[in-house]
Amino acid sequence: MKYEKVCKTIEETKELAQRFAKLITDGCFVSLYGEIGAGKTAFVKLVAEALEVKEKVTSPTFVILNEYHSGLLPVYHFDLYRLENEGVKTILDELREYSEGKNVTFVEWAEFSQDEIPFKHLRINVTYSNDDSRIYSFESDNDDMIKIIEGLQK
Repeated sequence: MKYEKVCKTIEETKELAQRFAKLITDGCFVSLYGEIGAGKTAFVKLVAEALEVKEKVTSPTFVILNEYHSGLLPVYHFDLYRLENEGVKTILDELREYSEGKNVTFVEWAEFSQDEIPFKHLRINVTYSNDDSRIYSFESDNDDMIKIIEGLQK
């Protein structure tokens, strides 16, 4: 199942992030795709804000993982950009662990996982157009994730 939302302003993106946060109360594993500057980290920050995370949310590009435990749910934010193919393989078991339980895990640059994320997850592709708007495309074939997509469509 797939859902697309065009956000022309940061306020529209914030509204989308808030709606998304309300739908992931049981936790969610999110694979994020998109070019540099598309808005992946911005979306994560807005979802974390909606989940009442108190810490400053930053890109984990240089540390691979940031953890936030002050909100309604624990938020784990991975960035695979700096890992080579072999490096990603070394953390697949760890990623699987973060896919379980009542937490929210975001993985930026999921394309570097070479589709080796076999567990249930939601894919979000973020693209931008010439008018500076962002297109958020949510996609999954997992029943739990489809419920989240259906919730966004309402």
